[in-house]
Amino acid sequence: MKLSKRRLWILGAIAIGAIVILTLLVAPTNNKLSSGSTYNRSPEGYGAWYAFMSDRGTPVKRWQKPFADLAANKNAKPPVTLLRVYSGLAIETLSHVEQEWIKRGNTIVKLGMKESVTAAPFSTEHDSKAGKVKIETRRRGIDAENSILSDGFGTIVWEQSYGKGRVIYATTPYLAANAYQDLPGNYEFLGGIVTNKKDPLAKVSNQVFVDEYLHGYKDEEVIKRETAETLMGYLIKTPLFPAFVQVLIILIVAILVGTRRFGQPVILSTPTVDNSEAYIQALAGVLQKANSSDFVQEVLGKEEQLQLQKALLLGQIPLEDQFLAEAWARETGRNAAELEELLRSPQQKRRISETNLLSWLSKWEQIRSHIPSYNRDN
Repeated sequence: MKLSKRRLWILGAIAIGAIVILTLLVAPTNNKLSSGSTYNRSPEGYGAWYAFMSDRGTPVKRWQKPFADLAANKNAKPPVTLLRVYSGLAIETLSHVEQEWIKRGNTIVKLGMKESVTAAPFSTEHDSKAGKVKIETRRRGIDAENSILSDGFGTIVWEQSYGKGRVIYATTPYLAANAYQDLPGNYEFLGGIVTNKKDPLAKVSNQVFVDEYLHGYKDEEVIKRETAETLMGYLIKTPLFPAFVQVLIILIVAILVGTRRFGQPVILSTPTVDNSEAYIQALAGVLQKANSSDFVQEVLGKEEQLQLQKALLLGQIPLEDQFLAEAWARETGRNAAELEELLRSPQQKRRISETNLLSWLSKWEQIRSHIPSYNRDN
């Protein structure tokens, strides 16, 4: 079965639409994932700030493992600062392990908190000990008591204590992004936050890590550990998975629109109808249901007698039974009584069973078999 042009157009439109939707769903996720990474050189990345901190004398290390590995790292002794940059973070996402690690005297800095949107201008400048700090977001927090940077609309940067350590929050994920390279106040402000909680310009020796695991960057040992789970888990984490999903969608749509199974279509041949045979079969079915064996005997008996006369070259005018039987006996050398018995059966006009009817037909077949020249088409 061939697909019509209309169905082909529908199939093509659905397939293209599915690919476009899947692409839109995957592409923004990848862009959001890399936003805030020190490997990212685009305006929303932190590659320039990473280089700035190295030149400043407080190198930043990239952490490419799960947080549990950092908490268990004996070489990372307090005070340690972990910087996380990701748009849409939430305050309540701190786990128990993270809270215990902070209480030991460590710090987590989270840029990009999903706070409420206020009437504040999108772009504002604020004074700090590090200089002018430019903020581009309308989101503001409400923790004015622990504010580090704020304005009349709410807090922009604030802190929360946990034991000996603290968590620092900021509503903007672009506090020291690559787009602000010409604003040294932003870079110095973030540098001061991750190195010292009081003096933004102080240069101390605490270790500073940037969470790159959050952006999808992983050490080789972590990759081996995580991808050793299952084959499906590995495929999901590679670019092959979106392609697999696209092919699967197209295949399902093709089956639904095509309404046929796999493989080449089988062309069915149109059966040739024999009207005469169909009529005979229909009549035979009616006579069988009516149990009209006497009628069948009468009709077939006359036809068999006529064909037998023609085979014996005795013409087509019905002859007497005895004369026909004697002619058959002379031709075949058989006993004439065999044929006389068959010729008398239809004259009795009584119904017989189907078994007896078949036996009667079998006897006529034997009668014909003794005449080599017998041909019913004559």
